[in-house]
Parts: sequence; C-alpha cells; structure tokens
Amino acid sequence: MNSASSPYRVIAVCTGNICRSPMAELMLAAALEREGLDGLVTVDSAGTTGYEAGRPIDPRAARRLAATQLGSEQHIAREWELDWFRSRDLILALDIDHYAWLSQAAPDQESLEKIRMLRSFDPAMAGLDLLDQGIEDPWYGGHADFDAVWHQIHAALPGIVDHIKSTVLGRAELQRQDR
Repeated sequence: MNSASSPYRVIAVCTGNICRSPMAELMLAAALEREGLDGLVTVDSAGTTGYEAGRPIDPRAARRLAATQLGSEQHIAREWELDWFRSRDLILALDIDHYAWLSQAAPDQESLEKIRMLRSFDPAMAGLDLLDQGIEDPWYGGHADFDAVWHQIHAALPGIVDHIKSTVLGRAELQRQDR
C-alpha cells in the first residue's frame, strides 16, 4: 500500500494493451491534468495477456485519441505483472473478462477491493450488472467501434476523477492531521 505522500496510482487493464486500456490511460491522464491532479496521480495501463507486448497502440485507437489532441506515440503494450496489485491503488477493468481475470489473480482481499469496472464510474452504468458494464473489444471492428469505446470511457471519466480527487484529498487531510 502506498503512503499518504506517494502518488495515487491507477492502472487500466484490457486484453492486449493496444486499444481500450491505453485509450483509458491517456484519456484519464488528460482529465486528471485538467483538474490539476497530474502531479498527485499516475496512470498507466497493461494487458492480461502478452500477445501484443512491445507493440504500439492500434492505429485506429491512435486516430481516435488524436482527434482530441491526445498523443499516443509513446505507448508500448505490456503484460500485467502480479506485483502491481500491491503498487496500484485503483485497477480499472475494461470488461467482465478482465475483471474476472484480475479477481482470480488477486493475492488478497485488499487487492480485490482495488478492482473496479471502469464503467462503474459512469452514473448511467453504475447500478447495472458487471456483465453490462463492459466495453467491447473494438479490435475486430472499424473506426465506429473505436469511437464507441472513446464515448464509453469519456462518460466514466468524471466519476473516476471525482473518486480519485476525494481519495487524494482525504490522504492529504490525513497527512496534515498526522503532523
């Protein structure tokens, strides 16, 4: 677990880390920066598999991000590492398969409690079953599928940012009280 003075760490997780999770990573990082939280929070992403490890973001995802001035040239896909359960504060699963995989791999209850469906932060989706909160893999589709992913992630961003903001501010308050 991170101390009150270390950054709050968020990771988005999908299958290969070339479509959904890097889109979520970059969109969330930009949203946090707009809120002035970029120095207090770090965001990254990974895949549950190593199928795409070492590859760049899917060009269709890059195109969609570029349409909102988000650069993705630096992204390199990577596979989830088990020690990230300890070093991440919030683990965002992009669909039910990722949620189930992460839940099975979690070493303890504390790790399990960090795992959330990304769309559970979208008020329109929050009360729905986890099966209904997933973001379908756009890899097999076209540009419209990547646009849909962008909109689904975008709808959840305010809720994620609010959650992180309240957590980070709560940590800061605890740190002040401990002085």
